[in-house]
Amino acid sequence: MAAKAHLLIRKGRVIDPASGRDEVADLLVEDGRLVRIGASLDAPGAEIVEAEGLWVIPGLVDACVHLSLPDSGRAGDVTSETRAAAGGGITHLAAQPDCGPVDSTAVVRLIREQAGQAGFARVLPVAALTQHLDGVQLAEMATLARAGCIAVGQAGAPVADALVLKRGLEYAATFDLPVMFRPQDAALAAGGCAHDGPVATRLGLPGIPAVAESVELARDLLLVEATGVRAHFQQISSRESLPLLRAAKARGLPVTADVSIHHLLLDESALEGFDSHCHVIPPLRGAADRQALLAAVADGTIDAICSQHQPVGSSSKAAPFPATRPGISGLDTLLPLVLKLVSDGDLPLARALDAVTAAPARCLGIQAGQLETGRPASLCVLDAGATRAMASHWLSAGRNSPWLDATLPGIVKLTVCHGRLSWRGGD
Repeated sequence: MAAKAHLLIRKGRVIDPASGRDEVADLLVEDGRLVRIGASLDAPGAEIVEAEGLWVIPGLVDACVHLSLPDSGRAGDVTSETRAAAGGGITHLAAQPDCGPVDSTAVVRLIREQAGQAGFARVLPVAALTQHLDGVQLAEMATLARAGCIAVGQAGAPVADALVLKRGLEYAATFDLPVMFRPQDAALAAGGCAHDGPVATRLGLPGIPAVAESVELARDLLLVEATGVRAHFQQISSRESLPLLRAAKARGLPVTADVSIHHLLLDESALEGFDSHCHVIPPLRGAADRQALLAAVADGTIDAICSQHQPVGSSSKAAPFPATRPGISGLDTLLPLVLKLVSDGDLPLARALDAVTAAPARCLGIQAGQLETGRPASLCVLDAGATRAMASHWLSAGRNSPWLDATLPGIVKLTVCHGRLSWRGGD
């Protein structure tokens, strides 16, 4: 008996950066798997999705999401935030280890169970490198990996003792676990809330110098070289870090990197008026940094673009700027802002989409981010030419975004996550 055809998407512009495909075609999903891509496919009994004039792209992979668990202090919960992900075309997201922290199998099970019950997106937990993220005692990485963690990291919590870090990297390398670094020297960044530049000086805000990132990155790269661990560097923010990454890759080190979408669109000037929605760590840096980061994404020095999603309540942004909680809610805006980079001429389409699909999947070591026949379907159908007022279509419980009142390109019509229809949007 033939498998039942569940979904036939017809006449969409199919864009798959991993394979180089960019053509009008049909896609057939049977029993949750993408089985055919071609012209004029026939599938009696299938649900038909007419996609003429629309794009069909791989489901987005977000390498940095701070989820909301009890006592995390963030807005919403796993259901609300994965729903926002699905509404934004995101099918896979890496949950950072500060939502627990993720240092026990019980927390891993909680995250996976809640995400599974919600059914919107696949959540990939990142385990804590050290217990309680305190930088002192190594966590049981092997046990956490068996429970479903795809990598280990500290979510920005420092490991001041280089010996502890080296032993942690050796331990991770033994089990071929990628380590996610967020380079920022704690002493150099202490008390800062803005880039150490002219805007912070004029506004009287305590600064975080760019060298806080590059000095930590240099140390971490040396330890990566010494241990052979697979390393992913998160949220690169300064141009001073880029030569270090280029040199590491040229030496053949197993190193990848990402940048947050807001560091590609905003610079320190966004802090004028003390807009707390632009209070993020690492801070928004100078205009030259932003341009250098865009060039680094274009040439592949920086592999992926992430949301750096941190949903917080409105009260967390209502204090004087230095006292506000850093973070931007980014799941709703990741895809629209990537489309904006393309429409503004800052990135070519294929590279921009690769940076939020196949590239982060490679960084995380997962099979996702491409339209591959024979595998569970993860894709989204998108009206790239339409615009939407973000405030009226906002899904995350965290409304802390400088783009909340903006009108941005792109409306996700349909999201399929791992063979399951997880989102159906309107106009």
